[in-house]
Amino acid sequence: MRYTFSIYFLQKEGKTMSGSSFGKLFRNTTWGESHGAAIGVVIDGCPAGLALTADDIQVFLDRRKPGQSKYATKRQEGDTVEILSGIFEGRTTGTPISLLIRNQDQRSHDYGNIASVYRPGHADYTYDAKYGFRDYRGGGRSSGRETIGRTAAGAVATLILKELGITLTAYSKGIGPVVLDTSEYHYDEIMQNPLYMPNNSRAQEASAYLDRMMQNLDSSGGIIECVVNGMPAGIGEPVFEKLDAVLSQAIASIGAVKAIEFGDGCQVSSSNGSKNNDSFYIREDGYVQKESNHAGGILGGMSDGSNIVLRAYVKPTPSIAQPQNTITATGENTEIIIKGRHDPIIVPRAVVVVESMTAITLVDLLLQNMSCKLDSVKKFYHQPHPTDL
Repeated sequence: MRYTFSIYFLQKEGKTMSGSSFGKLFRNTTWGESHGAAIGVVIDGCPAGLALTADDIQVFLDRRKPGQSKYATKRQEGDTVEILSGIFEGRTTGTPISLLIRNQDQRSHDYGNIASVYRPGHADYTYDAKYGFRDYRGGGRSSGRETIGRTAAGAVATLILKELGITLTAYSKGIGPVVLDTSEYHYDEIMQNPLYMPNNSRAQEASAYLDRMMQNLDSSGGIIECVVNGMPAGIGEPVFEKLDAVLSQAIASIGAVKAIEFGDGCQVSSSNGSKNNDSFYIREDGYVQKESNHAGGILGGMSDGSNIVLRAYVKPTPSIAQPQNTITATGENTEIIIKGRHDPIIVPRAVVVVESMTAITLVDLLLQNMSCKLDSVKKFYHQPHPTDL
């Protein structure tokens, strides 16, 4: 009886045992494994009337699909999206949107040598510890391929934000030791190099570094930055569901992300109040403006109307072809050399994933915010009384 009640409570609260859903009003549930038949997402809570086609989603999926350059896995996947429900005559119907992307180039035999061996830096050991069983083919649900569903949902969320005048720009701020200063940014160059860096010449430096890593059978980490422009003030909650807290959960749920920061981030620990505080002033048009943005667009857990600036720190790809010490599932010491097709760096293909999770989070919180003021509710539901006509 107690167990049944616990399951009922979790379902009632909108939680799932496998943690595959994110969001409250704009809720996304991803499904599928790296070497299964397909991967997809169900988007529940998208408002009706949004113009949406498969091409709108495909643009996002193409930014994360494999085989884009020598710095991405050579797995050949078209990652073509199929819309199964929720769209009629080019517009959302308000019902769940189901999106499917078929896997086409699985090479499961590449993973035969890890069926009973735990790869360092991967979730093999922890999956066994949790479930007592795991899909060793490409990592199953812990594979980076799981992010396809998030990216597809992010494309939809981005279109909603665009309708509200909110835009997102994400890019690789750093690749290994090559880290860009904001003074070096040229946003028009982001799509001009395979690393999605906002500086072509620095991208060439980063490429040379990655070439050395590949020659050494090694990998690299990096930094992804995302900037949100046009976000109104007051979005987010003041206590447990702060805007930066929910964004942190969203971004940290992306595999390989090990840290996240906003604004000046970790640098604030060595700053002081007179420097770190962002002074306010009123512009000539009457809008509230800040003289600086050390806070990264978030104060007290709520957006302050300035650009939201966040950074995700991504670890090096754990799949490397160097010999590594590890253990078997039966507790024996052994050595492993990982085979297969792997990215020497995760960052470039993860840029659009960070952008997508940011967009999904913002749409969900914007929808939640609509009921925080009685005046807003009254304005939304106001209908003239028959006697007033």
